Amino acid sequence: MLPVIVISAVGLLGLIALIFFKPSVIIRGRSFNIYWLAPLLGAALLVLLGCIGFGDVVRGLTDPSGMNPLKILVLLISMTVISIYLDNAGFFSYIAARMLRVAGSSSKALFFLLYAIVSFLTFFTSNDIIVLTFTPFICYFARSAKIDPVPFLVCEFVAANTWSMALIIGNPTNIYLASNAGIEFFEYLKTMILPTLASALVSLTIMWLIFSKKLSMPIAPAEGRAKLENRFHVYTALSHLVVCIVLMSISLYIDIPMWLISLCACLSLLSCSLLYSAIKRAKPLMIKRTVRRAPWDVIPFVISMFVIVLAFEKSGITEKLTAFLARGSAVFTFGGASFLSANLINNIPMSVLFSSICGGVSGHTQVRALYASIAGSNIGAFLTPIGAIAGIMWMSLLKIQRVEFGYTDFIKYGAMVSVPTMLTAIAVLSIIL
Repeated sequence: MLPVIVISAVGLLGLIALIFFKPSVIIRGRSFNIYWLAPLLGAALLVLLGCIGFGDVVRGLTDPSGMNPLKILVLLISMTVISIYLDNAGFFSYIAARMLRVAGSSSKALFFLLYAIVSFLTFFTSNDIIVLTFTPFICYFARSAKIDPVPFLVCEFVAANTWSMALIIGNPTNIYLASNAGIEFFEYLKTMILPTLASALVSLTIMWLIFSKKLSMPIAPAEGRAKLENRFHVYTALSHLVVCIVLMSISLYIDIPMWLISLCACLSLLSCSLLYSAIKRAKPLMIKRTVRRAPWDVIPFVISMFVIVLAFEKSGITEKLTAFLARGSAVFTFGGASFLSANLINNIPMSVLFSSICGGVSGHTQVRALYASIAGSNIGAFLTPIGAIAGIMWMSLLKIQRVEFGYTDFIKYGAMVSVPTMLTAIAVLSIIL
């Protein structure tokens, strides 16, 4: 047990260091993140030292029952590729421009409209894509209008990581925890919609109380006309996204797994784009740009964390953690522990670990523990920058955009908003479960 604890601890500490210092390697002029290197080395060392057998790893990765990590990665990357394609097609920029036209010169109207648009888009796509797309736009607009961007940036980040709880596809952590436990699309939505609504109301109210004075300044009306640069790409991607979501919502009834539906939708979208380029006798630049932006680095990251969790199970660590958390009310203990753990080791490895821990309890207790852990993995993302990879990338974008918003600012606003929001989610879950 001790070697597993030491190696895993060193690997996770290395992960934290790599996330904060953000080292990268450059291959053929492209920069690649290597935050996954520490857990990958830790996982490899666990296998080499015999803490977990190579055969156990292979069996775990290829387990035909349920959602093994490879299927979850297919689902995650496929849905992300569709969202990235929409972004590259200019859909999100178009929505942002239309939003500015509607808001006019009112900072308050823009604040609430931004919250509504980000929440709506996150509900159907991915929180990470929305955050990384809207952040440069907010910084650019605030600089042009000479207004403080902080209220709008915090609003965007909180909205994306609150409403990502609503659907199973809203966050990679939802996909991992829920799919691994066999929770279906509508079953998930039915349970999480009320905690999401309550949490959203609380977080929005708190942000309004914090920023109401700053939002009294008028803004310069937007000029120009918002338009879609290439309607074919936008409409093709939107139609694929809608069909994909509809089919995933009824996957239980048509007996087709969600990962296969998302993979087929992704491949179909890329095929349509390739055919369109061939007809136009043009290079498939949309495909190239989309594939380059896909989160391929999450593959070694998730697999490495899965190996570490397998080693935890084999050595008995997971069993001890499960027994400790199962002593109290599952919603409060698992919710609070996942909320804090996400900010110690990031919410993706936290979800891999808690999926295994939740598997150690049974019956209704397991259901309560799983949904509480899902809430913690989402809301924990806006307590500290390390809570989610999107948070680290968000902070990097702000530095590039020359916005004065440091780690202490993140934690200050994050604590004021995330703690009552998490307590609200836990309270609602304890009532409905």
